Amino acid sequence: MLNLQATSIDYTRSVISVLDKEAKAILELKNHIGSSINEAIDMILSCKGRVVITGIGKSGIIGRKINATMASTGTPSLFLHPSEGLHGDLGMVTKEDVIIAISNSGESDEVLNLIPSIKKIGAKIISIVKNPLSTLAIKSDTVLCIGDVPEACPLGLAPTTSTTVTLALGDALAVALLEARNFKPEDFAVFHPAGSLGRKLLLTINDVIQSTKKNPIINQNFSVQEALFLMTVEGMGAISVINDEGSLVGILTDGDIRRAFAVSGEMLGVSVTELCNHHPYVINGNLLAVEALQLMEEKKVNVLPVLNNDNKLIGMIHIHDLMNLGL
Repeated sequence: MLNLQATSIDYTRSVISVLDKEAKAILELKNHIGSSINEAIDMILSCKGRVVITGIGKSGIIGRKINATMASTGTPSLFLHPSEGLHGDLGMVTKEDVIIAISNSGESDEVLNLIPSIKKIGAKIISIVKNPLSTLAIKSDTVLCIGDVPEACPLGLAPTTSTTVTLALGDALAVALLEARNFKPEDFAVFHPAGSLGRKLLLTINDVIQSTKKNPIINQNFSVQEALFLMTVEGMGAISVINDEGSLVGILTDGDIRRAFAVSGEMLGVSVTELCNHHPYVINGNLLAVEALQLMEEKKVNVLPVLNNDNKLIGMIHIHDLMNLGL
């Protein structure tokens, strides 16, 4: 077996030094924010197409993250790999699009080689560069300069601080666009239907009961013993009590039965109407599932009868159903 021994070397100073350098560089980026940021944002907002982000190497990796953030916050965008663009993928670019070209040096051949075709297509170019006098910057419609940031790498070679600053600038752009578009949590949920936020803002109670198909009911003329049997079969720990017209008149829980037995052992033969709660908390199926969870937590109940807009009983929802959904 491999014998791993604790090292006596302390690396914390090195790690803290990198964090300090990158944090300082992000804060200093504020000094480089000028009118060009407004030009870039206005250009994107007026764009009838999409934002096409491109970059090679580490800049490309950062570009993919910026693309993902923009796409999920209301700015239609895609990532174009420069090499693939030079071999046909430029066909996805239209004159209605805005290009965000990322290059630390502003001299990346793969990115520069895209420019003649982009110009011919008619798309606008926003560059994110370190050097505002670089070739890419000069050929762009708008330049966002991150400044001459020193890399945290002690060799000054590995892209570290520069990529962090570029990513922060991309986040700032995406958030500014989000605010300009009045993008709301409900909009965010539409793009994240499988995430927890999507479930909270999109999933209705009707969706839940259509999946669980739970609706334990018993007529008010039946006995507690019959109710107990049905509750066991349904596995809900509760049952809705209805009248002959099918309207809800109450709810009976296993807790109600246990408490009744603590008083008298002769309760199995009585009518469910004698034990049930005639004023239960109920909820409309069109409401969000998260609202059902909030009501259950507030009122300290585990189940809720579900009604439609006509106040007809259509199901029952259990708190475990909601917890299993990650709400």
